[in-house]
Amino acid sequence: MGNLKKSLGLFLVVCAVLVMLPEASATRWTVGGKMGWSPNVNYTIWARGKHFYNGDWLFFVYDRNQQSVLEVNKTNYETCNTDHPLHNYTTGAGRDVAPLNVTRDYYFVSGNGFCYGGMKVHIHVEKPPPPPMASPEKAASSTLSSSGHVLLLPLAFAIGVAWDAFLRVW
Repeated sequence: MGNLKKSLGLFLVVCAVLVMLPEASATRWTVGGKMGWSPNVNYTIWARGKHFYNGDWLFFVYDRNQQSVLEVNKTNYETCNTDHPLHNYTTGAGRDVAPLNVTRDYYFVSGNGFCYGGMKVHIHVEKPPPPPMASPEKAASSTLSSSGHVLLLPLAFAIGVAWDAFLRVW
């Protein structure tokens, strides 16, 4: 019975934490789309019109025996200088992820001379846009649903207390 009580208590705590977590959405961008991180892709055109937000991820897919993923500063991006990268995301698997966790400009290049052939991308990361405003009808229903979340936590604890009392009787 003691293990059952502990398991139930843990379950209720996990449920309570999940209810309180904010909704988050991030995008994982495959750099270069279907072509990946490879020569003969115009990354300026690929990035054009896309909105990269704080919390998004860049996914680099490339030939691990030839290319690399290096984050550099703006000057080194413009000159394709890979001598002192800010960060080397190359893990050797050819499937690397770079988090965009700061609102700023990011500059990525490939080493071994591939940068000179155009394997470089500039990413401007923005703050996420505010959530859309709800219409008055939707605002009323969302108020009810959010107050439902407020009531869910005490309800979960009340069920846990009742279950605990039930187990003590047995």
